[in-house]
Amino acid sequence: MASTSAVAWIMYQKYFNGMPLYRQEQDWKQCGADISRTTFANWLIANAQDFFRLMYAYLRKKLLARSFAMADETPVQVLNEPGRRAQTTSYMWLFRSGEDGEPPIIIYRYSPTRAGDNAKEFLEGFLGYLMCDGYSGYNKVPGAKRIACWAHVRRYLIDAIPKGKELDYTQPSVQGVMYVNRLFELEDKIRQKHAGDYEAIRKVRLEKEKPVVDGFLAWLKQQTPFRGSRMEKAVTYIRNREPYLTTYLEDGRCSFSNNLSGNAIRPFVVGRKGWLFSDTQAGAETSAIIYTMVENAKANGVNVYQYLKLLLEKQPNDRMPDEELERLAPWNPEVKALLDTRGTEELQNG
Repeated sequence: MASTSAVAWIMYQKYFNGMPLYRQEQDWKQCGADISRTTFANWLIANAQDFFRLMYAYLRKKLLARSFAMADETPVQVLNEPGRRAQTTSYMWLFRSGEDGEPPIIIYRYSPTRAGDNAKEFLEGFLGYLMCDGYSGYNKVPGAKRIACWAHVRRYLIDAIPKGKELDYTQPSVQGVMYVNRLFELEDKIRQKHAGDYEAIRKVRLEKEKPVVDGFLAWLKQQTPFRGSRMEKAVTYIRNREPYLTTYLEDGRCSFSNNLSGNAIRPFVVGRKGWLFSDTQAGAETSAIIYTMVENAKANGVNVYQYLKLLLEKQPNDRMPDEELERLAPWNPEVKALLDTRGTEELQNG
């Protein structure tokens, strides 16, 4: 048996601080507690499945009710999956709310494959704008209106610049980067000046950014890169996303890039460097659930350890109505006040 504080601390150390269980095992042993990493893993799986899953489902429900969402995915290795080799690549998906001024929602989801049906299944019922990278699998989400990521466009063009030619403006790749850089400059200025006024953002984007986008698309039509070159790869990538490049101009709440998703999935990527892989599918699914709780706490400005501990104490279950789950959401003012008080008291008590 384990206390709520012990389980919350193990979760916090692994999913917030990136400390794998074998290192935690050594750390606990130094403190006189000889507990195996297998026991730690069993604690995490059991508690996440029993007490976090309902909150996870509630967060997903809240996300699907939004009109703006973002998505990304990254590989993960799972050693023991039925019918699959240990070297087979699995995926961790990241779905999050957009830049609509509402409290952020961040959800991780594990799947054995990168098939677009995973996005379709998770986002079933979503009706709105979806910012994502160029992966065609997102086209399977029927209620989504896709937005292309201009950061990905710039990345492909930068990769196409010949070495030592970064300031050679006769290079088509450099010209393309100049167009996109101008859009990023305008976007930063517009968002700073009109923060929270989404109609003003929409209007100024149309006035200032649309002419640059039109110029970029006209430039794109003129490109005839050498076959097999990096520039051809960049041009092909951009042309395949051309229908989605102007979607963000329709609403001031639409995102210009998918950078927020990249920032949200980064903690998993960094943590993966420490623990390398998941042993089982249950472990990978548990990681998705706990990362979801950790990243929502971070995004909503509450103490991560205290929030994990609170959920373990309250033990959300199937008998709880949505109103009660809302009172446990990390954006709830009562939760914020409670966790601030707890954190202060623990500091004062040493």
